[in-house]
Amino acid sequence: MNDPFSALPYRPCVGVMLVNHAGHAFVGKRIDTRGQPDEGGTYWQMPQGGIDDGEELRAAALRELWEETGVEERHVTLLAQTREELLYDLPDDLIGKLWGGKYRGQRQHWVLARFGGEDSDVRLDAHDPAEFEAWQWVSPAQLPDLIVPFKKRVYRAVLDEFRDLI
Repeated sequence: MNDPFSALPYRPCVGVMLVNHAGHAFVGKRIDTRGQPDEGGTYWQMPQGGIDDGEELRAAALRELWEETGVEERHVTLLAQTREELLYDLPDDLIGKLWGGKYRGQRQHWVLARFGGEDSDVRLDAHDPAEFEAWQWVSPAQLPDLIVPFKKRVYRAVLDEFRDLI
């Protein structure tokens, strides 16, 4: 049986695991899930977004972090990045609804960043449109339980790779 989406490419993306001085990770509750039941936090995620053509990975990570959290570069120290890209496929019912139907999922590089600012330096409304309506610091071990099911494998891999650096 042919998968009708297998010919679609993966969207280039960067994710940021932002950790504070206590070793807790930033997660935000996406605005586009407003009104949907939370069901144990499955709509919380770490900052992530597309890499623009010609954009360097670390520049994309800092840009996405600022766009989604309002955290300025001066409050961040980049510590590491994943050795390899991590891929995930969208569920069939989301293909065609996201990113203009051009992608089957994302190929992500992840960056570990240390937050050196204060909680007041997080400003979800710094960029229009805002992506998150709420945020919190969580234990890294909680991350796979907070993300949508189709991204759990990626979050486990990120956690495994960065665990000793957090």
